[in-house]
Amino acid sequence: MAVTPAPPEITHLSPCVPLWYARMLLHLVGQGEKLATCGYRRPIPDEMSDPLRPAGVIGVFCERFRFRIEYAMSEKFPLSKTNKVRQLATKARYDEETVHRILDAGLVAHVAFIQDSAPVVVPMIYGREGNTIYLHGARKARVIRLLEQTERACLNVTLLDGIVLARSAFNSSMNYRSVTVFGEPRLIDGAEKKLAAMRVISENTMPGRWDELRDSHDKEVKMTGVIALKIETASAKISSGKPDDEPEDYDIPVWAGVLPITTSIGTLEDDDRLLPDATPSAAAKSLENKTL
Repeated sequence: MAVTPAPPEITHLSPCVPLWYARMLLHLVGQGEKLATCGYRRPIPDEMSDPLRPAGVIGVFCERFRFRIEYAMSEKFPLSKTNKVRQLATKARYDEETVHRILDAGLVAHVAFIQDSAPVVVPMIYGREGNTIYLHGARKARVIRLLEQTERACLNVTLLDGIVLARSAFNSSMNYRSVTVFGEPRLIDGAEKKLAAMRVISENTMPGRWDELRDSHDKEVKMTGVIALKIETASAKISSGKPDDEPEDYDIPVWAGVLPITTSIGTLEDDDRLLPDATPSAAAKSLENKTL
């Protein structure tokens, strides 16, 4: 078997994951192994060996373990009583990659904060750059003014993927991808910084469109309010698959399964006042027929 260069130094790894397993898996990932089923065996090359595991010993691992390794080695948001998922905790993810992927797939975020000791939730369009989420609104809108004044805000993005029709109402549920973010909001000041943030929001909603539009007028920029929400901590929760019924319920003669939900983008519709030679650009066409 061809030997690849030694993998990057492993600097952060869950204590429950043996180091030799991590090194072996990284090597096989580099080899392009799929490891699709449990029980797949490959020898550990010499340079992957560890004092706790002699070279050449056969290891057993699977695709689920690949996920455990990759997740254990990923960058994660700090865990606290605020973002820790307690209900169905096995569905929780705290790694940046999963949180970012769900945020980038969504179009609308629901932002929560406190006004006069009472909770308020407002839907807002947004865009993400790194671990900062930019929220768009009118400069004089209540939500922008209140977020500017608050010290803490919470944001949620949820994408529904299906209705799970179980054999009981109790076990019926939803398939979904959801992210909840916590952070301190701040108002973006200055035309240059505000325009940069507005571009991030535009690219999340309609990628490629910003560069083909006219420049924003100074008045438009002044009338726009943008809030930056730094992701201090976050959690993702993903539910998928078929019903998980009670053992005795499988004998009930009732249909069970999943009704998929697909949020899809359609095709472009012409404005009534288009110029005769105006046709959709490549950027506009690329927005069609996508699924969130």
